[in-house]
Amino acid sequence: MSELARRIAITIGALLIYRLGCFIPISGLSPQAGLLQPNAAARLSIFSLVIFPYLSAAIIIQLVSVVWGRLSALERSGEAGRRRIARYTLSLTLLFAAFQAFGIASTLQSMRGLVAEPSAWFLISTTATLVGGVFFLVWLSELITRHGIGNGLALILSVGIVAAFPAEVATTIELLRQGAVSGNLVLFNAILSVAVVAMIVLVESARRNVPVQYVARQVGKRVFAPRASVLPIKLNSAGFLIPVTVAPWIFNLPLALATLVFGQTLWLAAAYAHLTYGKPLNIVLISIAVFLLAFIYAARVLDPEHAAATLQKLGGTIPDVAPGDATADHLDRIASLTTVVGAVYLVAVLLIPAALLASGTVLPYNFAGGSVLIVVCTILDLKKQVRELSRINRGGERI
Repeated sequence: MSELARRIAITIGALLIYRLGCFIPISGLSPQAGLLQPNAAARLSIFSLVIFPYLSAAIIIQLVSVVWGRLSALERSGEAGRRRIARYTLSLTLLFAAFQAFGIASTLQSMRGLVAEPSAWFLISTTATLVGGVFFLVWLSELITRHGIGNGLALILSVGIVAAFPAEVATTIELLRQGAVSGNLVLFNAILSVAVVAMIVLVESARRNVPVQYVARQVGKRVFAPRASVLPIKLNSAGFLIPVTVAPWIFNLPLALATLVFGQTLWLAAAYAHLTYGKPLNIVLISIAVFLLAFIYAARVLDPEHAAATLQKLGGTIPDVAPGDATADHLDRIASLTTVVGAVYLVAVLLIPAALLASGTVLPYNFAGGSVLIVVCTILDLKKQVRELSRINRGGERI
C-alpha cells in the first residue's frame, strides 16, 4: 500500500469512528422521552461536545502566548517546551469540558421525564462520559493530523457540518413542494452559496508576494549563487478556525456563566434577546471580535521582526529596503494591510446570512457562513496535502 493510500485509509477510518460515536446516546436517558431516535441521539451522544472545549483551550493558550512573552518563549524553546504547552492545553480542556458537561447533565436532569433515574450518579456518569468523548476526539484528531491527511480538528468539524447537509436539502425541497418558500428564494440562496464558496476559494488562495534578493554566499564547502525569490504573505494570515469559533464564544461564554450564577433574570433575558444571531448588536460585536482576533492571531503567525532577522541571516534583502528594522517595518505594513483585507473578508463570510436575516429575508435552510468557511478551507487543505503526497512515493516515483 502506498503512503498516500495508507493515510487516506487512516483518515476515513477515524472519521467513520467519529460518525459512529455520534449515534451512541448518553446512558441514563428515558426511552419514553423520544431522545434515543437517530436525529436526537446525534445531538445527545457521547460526542455532544465534539472538540470545542479543546479548541477553546488551545485558542486561549495561543492568545495568551501573544501577550505573555514567557509562554511565547516556551513555545519556541523546542520539543520540551511544546510538550509543556500541550499539557497546559489539555488541563484547560479538562476544565472547560467538565464545566460544559456538568451543565448539560444538570439541564437534562432538570427537565421532567428526560432522565430515567435522576440522581447524583447520573450527573457524575454523564459528565465523565462527555469529558471522555472530548478527549477521545482530541486523540482521534491528533491521529488524523499525524498519520492521516489534513487537519484533524478541522476535518472532524467539517464532517459534522456536512453530515447535516442532506437533511437541510430535504427540508428545503419539502418546503418548496408545500409552497412554504418560493422558488426564487431557493434560487437566490443557491447563487449566494456558490458566490460565498467562490469568494472563500479566491481569498484563501491569494498571496502578497514580497520580492527578495539573495546574495552569493558560502556555507561550509557549498557555494550558493545569487538568486531572486519571493516571501509569500497570505491575504488571510489569521486562518479560519480562530475567528469562526472564538468570535461568538467571546460574549456567549460570559452570558452562560452569568446564567449559571444568577439564574434566569430579566436583564439576562434582555441580553440574550439583543445578542441573538441576526440582531444588529450581534452583528456589530462579532465584527469587532473578528477584527481583533484577526490582528492578534496574524501577529502570532507572521512575526515581521523574526522574518526580517531570518532574511538577514540568509543573506536576503527586499529591493530598495534596508536590512534589519527597515525590513521589519516594511513587512509589518504589508501584513497590516493584508490583515485588514482578510478581516473584512472573514466578517463578510460570517455575517452575510446574519445581515440577510436582519433585513427580513427568511432563509429556507440554515446557511451559516462560518460552517461554509470551515468546510471549504478544510477541502482546500486536503487538496494541497494530497497533491504534495502524490508527487513522490518512497521510491521517488509518482504515485
